[in-house]
Amino acid sequence: MRDEVPNNTINVTFADYPDVLDVQQMSQMLGISTKTAYKLLRANNIQHLKIGRIYKIPKISVLRFIGVA
Repeated sequence: MRDEVPNNTINVTFADYPDVLDVQQMSQMLGISTKTAYKLLRANNIQHLKIGRIYKIPKISVLRFIGVA
């Protein structure tokens, strides 16, 4: 059985991040390199918006990716 993390713990952990992230913020949130973050985005593993050359990632998409939303 998987240990469940309470939602309030997740909310406190990621509360300092804005609702819409850039790639650097997403990589910090996930604890990965920006290169790996770009790979995840290009593979469409995390829902995002691409405006020109800029990626914008809703925080909820990152939370869904890690399985807590």
